[in-house]
Amino acid sequence: MIETELLKQLIEFRRERDWEQFHNPKDVAISLSIEASELLEWFQWKTAEQVQQRLASDKREELEDEIADVAVYLAYLCHDLNIDLNQAIKNKMQKNAAKYPRDKVKGRNDKYDEYS
Repeated sequence: MIETELLKQLIEFRRERDWEQFHNPKDVAISLSIEASELLEWFQWKTAEQVQQRLASDKREELEDEIADVAVYLAYLCHDLNIDLNQAIKNKMQKNAAKYPRDKVKGRNDKYDEYS
């Protein structure tokens, strides 16, 4: 998902600051979760209308920053664990297609083990 050149820039940014020593998979995963929580905070207690208003305001940049933080930590985690994110997504989509057959789940929001 992250283009190769951008990933190289991220890795170089981290290397130049000698942060790899802190970026073991556990701590990167924790940081990813923290950043995802900060992303959720942008939406917390907002109605759909308030979210739309915030998207049209200067608050949008805050949202984009939080999304970027999540993406950066995910990119680091995949890089460090030698996981091809694109391939992982493709594999998961195949599993989801089998788990959620279109003819059984279209328009439904129940869990996969609740439909028959």
